[in-house]
Amino acid sequence: MGGIASKGQLRMSFLRWAAVTVPAVLLLGFASGRIVPAGDDNGWYRALAKPALTPPGWVFPVAWTTIYILMGLALAMVLNARGARGRKGAVGLFAVGFAMALVWMPLFFGAHRIDAATMLIGAMVLVGIATTVAFGRIRTAAAWLMLPYLVWISFAGVLSWSIGRLNPGAATLAPAARTSQML
Repeated sequence: MGGIASKGQLRMSFLRWAAVTVPAVLLLGFASGRIVPAGDDNGWYRALAKPALTPPGWVFPVAWTTIYILMGLALAMVLNARGARGRKGAVGLFAVGFAMALVWMPLFFGAHRIDAATMLIGAMVLVGIATTVAFGRIRTAAAWLMLPYLVWISFAGVLSWSIGRLNPGAATLAPAARTSQML
């Protein structure tokens, strides 16, 4: 039995990984966005002065959904590369960067910590670059799938920084959102 896998077997293995990673990344991303009201659903955010380059509210969920799908596919490609040198490290970098991305929404929209959220995005960009390079060493296509994420979080970093500059003391505009609710 110890032969080389056929192209069909490799394709099916990738599809099995993607059937797990894409929904998992989407579900976790969605959950992070639902912990506290975000975007136009957040009264504190609506009250902030925003730079002219701020896109309309509907762009954010569309962009994040697309990016999370691409990230899930990139992760599936790397996970499917059994035996590839650096695979474990690349997956670890992805996990760290993804965890950072999940923390950003509650930090910005819930805790109203614009400066901390901006610093977090800076770290996300660095980890995202490292992840993309690590993915590229394993599967070039996986690195290309990570590029929209890098562009988007770089743009989000500029937006966060700009919002912070336009709104000194923004944390005091409204009390921070609570992450637990009484039923």
